[in-house]
Amino acid sequence: MNTTRASSACQAYRASILHFTADPAFDDKAHAWHEDGLLIIDGGRVHAAGDHSQLRDAVPEGVQVQDFRGKLIVPGFIDTHIHYPQTDMIASPAPGLLPWLETYTFPTERKFADGEHAREVASFFLDELLRCGTTTAMVYCTVHPSSVNAFFGESDKRNLRMVAGKIMMDRNCPEFLSDTAEGGARDSEELINKWHKHGRQLYALTPRFAPTSTEAQLQLAGELARAYPDTFLQTHVAENTDEVAWVKSLFPNSRSYLDVYDHYGMMRPRAMYAHCIWLDDHDRARMRETQSAASICPTSNLFLGSGLFDFARADAAQVPLSLATDVGGGTSFSMLQTMNEVYKVGRMGGTYLPALRMFYMATLGGARSMQLEGTIGNFAPGVEADFVVLDPKATPLLARRTARTESLEELLFAFALLGDDRAIAATYSAGRQVHVRDARQDVPELVEA
Repeated sequence: MNTTRASSACQAYRASILHFTADPAFDDKAHAWHEDGLLIIDGGRVHAAGDHSQLRDAVPEGVQVQDFRGKLIVPGFIDTHIHYPQTDMIASPAPGLLPWLETYTFPTERKFADGEHAREVASFFLDELLRCGTTTAMVYCTVHPSSVNAFFGESDKRNLRMVAGKIMMDRNCPEFLSDTAEGGARDSEELINKWHKHGRQLYALTPRFAPTSTEAQLQLAGELARAYPDTFLQTHVAENTDEVAWVKSLFPNSRSYLDVYDHYGMMRPRAMYAHCIWLDDHDRARMRETQSAASICPTSNLFLGSGLFDFARADAAQVPLSLATDVGGGTSFSMLQTMNEVYKVGRMGGTYLPALRMFYMATLGGARSMQLEGTIGNFAPGVEADFVVLDPKATPLLARRTARTESLEELLFAFALLGDDRAIAATYSAGRQVHVRDARQDVPELVEA
């Protein structure tokens, strides 16, 4: 044991430890796996991660190692596209995207003019994310500034690394949800000044999608994106064919749906485009050039019948990729269940996605797509200590299957195909436990290093 005195904020965890340094699709040495590993945290940040045998002497005197042996520690999951106001309408039936918006989404979002309602939903939503192992998300609020204040207030209380923004929407929507070009921009700027980089909170400019914004609003959104280059930008693009045709009719001079956003200066680093199904190679090349990222939403795309993401063409163009639940079009908060569906989407499109790639997209891939590598997403020294403890014995079937796995890939594949929220034994944010599945069952034993 190291005789260095322990910081009061120092913790150590013994388990199997996995994280990524690159995309496994393009690098054979993209991950680091320590079957008997040690993760040392100091001041809410990673101090070291590696083999227990090599790091045990680095544990300061007086720090007891929390023993999670038999479990797997990975970085906290990063969900790059989700709507918190749609929590209460998840699993609502509709024949497609546009009628689903009219029938369920807009009436549900109307309620978020009430700040107390927004706060209650935000509280449940964040607890549900943590229960599923998600420690960072790119979140859509509603058109109401009160919905943003409620969300960031609840996230800030939990000291979570979250990105969110007020929807900008001034046409083709109910009057009760419509802002104006100038009003939406003014509200967004005020919210940027209030919340961006307040603690761990980050702001995203959020025009809902091109059909619900006038050209004046898109122009102002682009101007804000240039004026505040370290903010994020999030919107939807090319989700289904009816939507693409609608955009073509509204913007007949644009080369493509994505070109609408490009025209207004909205393609840049920290821009996240959800879905990206019906793009062409020119669009994908433009995403690579601008480092705009694609958020893949398999459960939503299958639920609404929108289409299948084309991994082969996206990878050929080297588009930054990440994974998202897209609740409430998506049908689960669990990134493990989302991996289950994205694997099948890949197979239906002729692409095989190894489990390592899926776990990368849900961790470091999300961080890279958001330009937050070095802040979240892996266990490099100095990175914020957001992590999840996965239990391979969480269910009888998972326990039976994982007992027979013979490689890391097989173990991860079992988690991805058979796992859900029950597989999350504990979730930590900035080194602090923010969820435990069963306090009687999962409090780790304290042992000597």
